[in-house]
Amino acid sequence: MEMPVVTECTVEDCAYNRDRACHALAITVGDVRHAHCDTFFHAPAKGGAPSATGRVGACKMSDCRHNVDFECHAPGIAVGHQQTEADCLTYAPA
Repeated sequence: MEMPVVTECTVEDCAYNRDRACHALAITVGDVRHAHCDTFFHAPAKGGAPSATGRVGACKMSDCRHNVDFECHAPGIAVGHQQTEADCLTYAPA
């Protein structure tokens, strides 16, 4: 199984975001109750590999219809702001 791609990230203040794209090798989604991007953080410099496209390494949202055994099976996900949080916008309750 290939890890799903982060097709878009509009959380521009994330250290891994460059030009509205995620450059972390893999992100983790969820804190069991909410579909946060757990990899999100602020830093004075940008990180991640500029040539890498972010992927979903793990998802803790067991109630999402894309989640099978804590692995995301969506073809791709979008990350963006939900109120003040960086969230997986592809999250869909089963």
